[in-house]
Amino acid sequence: MKKIIISFALLGLLAACSTPKPKVDEPPPAPAVVEPAVDTTALNKPSVDSAAMDLTEADKAVAFDAQDPLSDPNSILAKRSVFYAVDVYTVADADKPLVQAHAKYLSEHPERRLRLEGNADEQGSNEYNLALGQRRADAVKKMLLLGGAKDNQVEAFSYGEEKPKAEGHDETAWSQNRRTDFNYRK
Repeated sequence: MKKIIISFALLGLLAACSTPKPKVDEPPPAPAVVEPAVDTTALNKPSVDSAAMDLTEADKAVAFDAQDPLSDPNSILAKRSVFYAVDVYTVADADKPLVQAHAKYLSEHPERRLRLEGNADEQGSNEYNLALGQRRADAVKKMLLLGGAKDNQVEAFSYGEEKPKAEGHDETAWSQNRRTDFNYRK
């Protein structure tokens, strides 16, 4: 009976702790396009210049994305998960530089939004794993906020054991499932 009451109390707390959906920012206005002067004698001829201009614009877009540290596979920001030991929700010393790098990125890019997704392995009850996943996501969020990220940029959410990264019923799989994932949104 005591377990049932505690389970209902925990479910009530989790249901009451939902976070509001982040506001969607309007996209910035499109840059003004300056049309080059057109030679009217060449209107009926196929033009390679317009294709070259489109390619140049596409190259610029790719170059812009390549400059974003989130797109660089060699950047520390390419790592998007923090892993935990059994029944632990504090960030390990080895993962603190990763969390600090993400905090710095968020403080330098206030338009970016991050959803932290706490996860647990299949050991334990569903309720326990949901709460543990939430504590894991909340611990990372707290570190991000201390590192300079703003509260409106970061949302902490728990999947518990419902979204495993590795299938299996052994320590190898479980160690991959005890994690907090960083899911960036524009």
